[in-house]
Amino acid sequence: MRALEEYEKLIGYSFQDRSLLETALTHSSYANENRCQSYERLEFLGDSVLGFVTADYLFTHYASLPEGQLTKTRAALVCEKSLCGFSKSLEVGSFLRLSHGETHSGGRERPSILADVFESTTAAIYLDSGSLDKARAFILRFIAPAAKTQSVRPFKDYKTTLQEIIQQNPEEHLEYVVTGESGPDHQKHFTVEVHLNSNVIGKGGGRSKKEAEQQAAREALELMGY
Repeated sequence: MRALEEYEKLIGYSFQDRSLLETALTHSSYANENRCQSYERLEFLGDSVLGFVTADYLFTHYASLPEGQLTKTRAALVCEKSLCGFSKSLEVGSFLRLSHGETHSGGRERPSILADVFESTTAAIYLDSGSLDKARAFILRFIAPAAKTQSVRPFKDYKTTLQEIIQQNPEEHLEYVVTGESGPDHQKHFTVEVHLNSNVIGKGGGRSKKEAEQQAAREALELMGY
């Protein structure tokens, strides 16, 4: 595991409170073995900061885009695949604090972990600096170039598409229900059903609840003929 100073140089920010940075790089497997805090709470905050900064940037710099396209573009920029790519450019894997088991099972290259740590790093910068400016500067190093290129493919947001269709009938109600969760912490698998009122209209599975919900919505759209 490489020194924190090297990571600070790569992210372009020097921490006043190094413990925040350590936490941002600490996976739950390591935290459970060493009785310390993992990055999960920081990830939660970072997700919101990242979403806001990205939305604000797109709103300001892409004035001609309608709401629907803004939503899809933001989704493409902050999806797991994009965040994983950003983290790889920062060599995040070599700085992670993982358990031996998680390390041997490929945790340093796992897309979900790398994506999570981009979010936790964002939150750590935000909290340490005490303002949004430093976090915004960090985020836009990646988001701004990505928004301008064709390398970011439009994210197929099946959930939004399904919601837009169902909303045409205001009395209808959609709900996503987790029906299963299996596997060890480093390789979870979730199954989800999407209900229209009381009827199951789609099922899906994935490594996260979000991914499983997207797959359930995709199946529902296929069965509906879309």
